[in-house]
Amino acid sequence: MNLALQTRTQALDPVFAEMSAATDRKVWEEIPELTTREKILLSIVADVCQQTLGLPFEHHARMGLDHGLSRDDLRELLRFISYDSGYPAALAALARLAEIEREQGLTGPAGPGHEVDAEGSGSPIPAPMRQAVRDLDAPFADYMDLQSRMRAGIRRLSVRERAFATITVDVLYQTLDESLRAHVTRALGGGATPDDVRAVVRFSAQFGMTKAWRALRVLNALFTETGAVFA
Repeated sequence: MNLALQTRTQALDPVFAEMSAATDRKVWEEIPELTTREKILLSIVADVCQQTLGLPFEHHARMGLDHGLSRDDLRELLRFISYDSGYPAALAALARLAEIEREQGLTGPAGPGHEVDAEGSGSPIPAPMRQAVRDLDAPFADYMDLQSRMRAGIRRLSVRERAFATITVDVLYQTLDESLRAHVTRALGGGATPDDVRAVVRFSAQFGMTKAWRALRVLNALFTETGAVFA
């Protein structure tokens, strides 16, 4: 917890501030598998999912800007997770980010985003997963194809970062079946280790400990299986 946030939290409730500072030390200093950049990105994902767009989101957005994340990086993160977090939740975060930028004096236009292939066809989703979804409901499969295709051109976030972001959404929304399996598979394919993935879930405990507990149980079961269904 930085000094400004600690001071503001202390003014609200000194005991809560002490508990929060101890929690921050545990998750920010004792999870070496994740970089500071990754932790900031995942914190912003949590803010979007839980709509904590006041002091927490302000703190995490400012921290991102202070640690080398650009306005365009933050916008790309919101664009990317909107299909899983929900577009309304991401839109609320985008509006709040614009307010924070104005407060920071960042009033110029944002840079160009990635190309959105909204009118194309196909999808970067692995074929077995696409077929499984199409067998379930063909119009929904078309919707999923569209969402994945519109994000295929994202380049500011690495595969590992994107996978970790979606795993965090899974933990907080408790979508721990097909979705988590697919996102863990993506993370491992992007070079992450099982310990890295566990670290993502442990980091999310600050946003809901019992959700992280349940996710760790499911994750351990996944890692005992051979391979992954959608690999």
